[in-house]
Amino acid sequence: MTQFYDARGNIYGVISPALLRRAGIDVPHSAAQAASTAQAWASLAIASECGWGTLPRPADAKAHRCDGLLVGPFDGAPPFDLLIVNTDGTLAERSGNGLTIFAQALTDQGLMTQGCELRVHHNKPDTASPVATFVEPAIYEQVAGFWLALGQPAFGPSAVGAEGVDGRNRGFSHVPPLAVINPQWAHSQFVRVGNPHCVTLVEHAWALPDNQAMHERALFEALQAIAFAPPVGCGQPCVAGINLQWAARSSGNQVLARVFERGEGPTASSGTSASAVACAAWRAGWVEAGDVAVVMPGGTAPVRLNVQAEILLSVSLFGTARPQA
Repeated sequence: MTQFYDARGNIYGVISPALLRRAGIDVPHSAAQAASTAQAWASLAIASECGWGTLPRPADAKAHRCDGLLVGPFDGAPPFDLLIVNTDGTLAERSGNGLTIFAQALTDQGLMTQGCELRVHHNKPDTASPVATFVEPAIYEQVAGFWLALGQPAFGPSAVGAEGVDGRNRGFSHVPPLAVINPQWAHSQFVRVGNPHCVTLVEHAWALPDNQAMHERALFEALQAIAFAPPVGCGQPCVAGINLQWAARSSGNQVLARVFERGEGPTASSGTSASAVACAAWRAGWVEAGDVAVVMPGGTAPVRLNVQAEILLSVSLFGTARPQA
């Protein structure tokens, strides 16, 4: 049975490959093979495990009950292998909230008692698989959760395989499809934090897109064309698709953000998106190194930036998750 968890409004189902096989879905025993054959089984898993079933579906609910499915672990001891399946059946290289949820699920199962490595297998051609993340139980501001070490971010169009964009000062770019939708969305920063992101910085909070508006057909389809990989999206500026974020400066070391995820759409929060926003805000001079609070509709994500000699050496994300009834 799939167990659903909530991490700052991001909801994922967690299920082992063995349980999927019992449900008649032919998931290979190897995580690497499961990733390479995902086209044959991933959409079936989403349809089987992420629908509303007998639960009443709210009038304003998304098409699926959750933001994706975490399939794993493939072994009973660390390092733990998993796959992150988006609701469109594609695989993600990394998800901060997803890995937080998976760590909590492993803890609840008695499999994770200390820090360990989580390895996400995927089938994206532009980055190596698996993508490893060290996750450590911790308490932050009296809240129990996990720190995720996301490594050193990379900036600029080449970091995410973006094409047809103009480079600007310190790697900031003009992304024509975004500027066509809204002239306020003309100043973006590409960031790779294990997965690819395009953070658009706006001068005023009112220029941030509203989550409800992003669910409406016209705006959803326009953003989907940019964010999703072909055949659903257009593959511009990134052939493999790109996660979209918008950021506005706030007081202190705080940034306001909105998210439209590749393979999913608008979300209440996203851990790697929050990390990318914090990195882009630091590069823009909006925030200082150390702890940055990224405020999203689903909650606030603490992100820690480790900077030495004006170089961003690493980024870490703190997250918590709770099971849903």
